[in-house]
Amino acid sequence: MCGRTSCHLPRDVLTRACAYRDRQGQQRLPAWRDPDKYCPSYNKSPQSDSPVLLSRLHFEKDADPSERILAPMRWGLVPSWFKEDDPSKLQFNTTNCRSDTIMEKRSFKSGSVDAADGAESQEKVWDNWRLLTMAGIFDCWAPPEGGDVLYSYTVITVDSCKRLSDIHHRMPAILDGEEAVSKWLDFGQVSAQEAMKLIHPTDNIAFHPVSPVVNNSRNNTPECLAPVDLVVKKEPTPSGSSQKMLQWLAAKSPKKKEPDAPQKEEPDVPRWSSQFLQHSPLPRKRGGAGLLQRWLKREEEEPAAKRAHSQ
Repeated sequence: MCGRTSCHLPRDVLTRACAYRDRQGQQRLPAWRDPDKYCPSYNKSPQSDSPVLLSRLHFEKDADPSERILAPMRWGLVPSWFKEDDPSKLQFNTTNCRSDTIMEKRSFKSGSVDAADGAESQEKVWDNWRLLTMAGIFDCWAPPEGGDVLYSYTVITVDSCKRLSDIHHRMPAILDGEEAVSKWLDFGQVSAQEAMKLIHPTDNIAFHPVSPVVNNSRNNTPECLAPVDLVVKKEPTPSGSSQKMLQWLAAKSPKKKEPDAPQKEEPDVPRWSSQFLQHSPLPRKRGGAGLLQRWLKREEEEPAAKRAHSQ
């Protein structure tokens, strides 16, 4: 169910984020085991290493159970009784384990009393606002032919809360609050039965959808955590028949007549001519040319005899 986590904080920042109070009430920082194996990542997948918080008592018999250790561990539990020489040959998935069968399945009974009785490990990952504390169990596997031991863990899951039920029917077992974290880790003082009472669904969680880029474990960028909008608006794509109809309508439709250009309005300013003067026919000019024309006309109308007498 839980197939991706993220812990991209630098080591010193992560250490401060895991600060706690011991039995005397003093503020403490957890010590690191194999700190060089810690690699910050925005996209952690199964079989990669993640930081796990656990009691110092697992490594030192006389230690105070309330003191804590941070240790990088392989995600995907390899039980101590596994006899093959390669952990990848494990035939079943141990990335997660169900809370209702954790005390029954052999794969989660490692032969180490601490792991079986206390389910004492707790993974800490970053969800972009605060550390998310998820309950889990761990074990230590030694290769049959000798070599370095392998610490590995699995995340405990429970029935999904109401807010997450539409996404998946299972969710990680989240330890909500410092008191729950302390009880889960302190296997020396808290029995397995009491610790299992801390495992239940919780609504005290913030979540948002992310990009499918997280599906590829090689992608390790802030984009893996960035919120995305699931509602994508897509322009409708016309089918083949619709495209033909649109082309036919475009060919048959009459072309729109372009509107006449608006006439230029006359400026509302005085003009030096006819804006204030009435238009009237000009008076006839009186001059020598007019008198000569009238005289010639009269001479043509008089009889020739009278014209000779007058001479």
